[in-house]
Amino acid sequence: MPITKSLSLRPLSDRVVVRQLEPEAISKGGIVIPDSASEKPNQGKVLAVGPGIRLKNGKVSPVAVQVGDIVLFGKYASNEIEINGEEALILKESDLLAIITKPTTVSNSLEKKA
Repeated sequence: MPITKSLSLRPLSDRVVVRQLEPEAISKGGIVIPDSASEKPNQGKVLAVGPGIRLKNGKVSPVAVQVGDIVLFGKYASNEIEINGEEALILKESDLLAIITKPTTVSNSLEKKA
């Protein structure tokens, strides 16, 4: 059963539940990349969003992302969980780097040099 149909998880505070996007199976040159050789992307789709972080004055500051947004996050910033047999990630809002507005491939420039 896909996670998005019945998510029985509600994140607390400024946490966000994200499903990582699948890595591309074919390179730009047309070479098929096996699952064992491909790296998991640092992009994902937001499945659930917490209410926000409570400020010192008692008000709640809402999270900037919404369910359905495609986000970019750090490589080691998440906690992996399993929901209904599928992998998902829980991240704090501060671990999110950007909201991707157009489909794109984002790579770390340091990885290319290595």
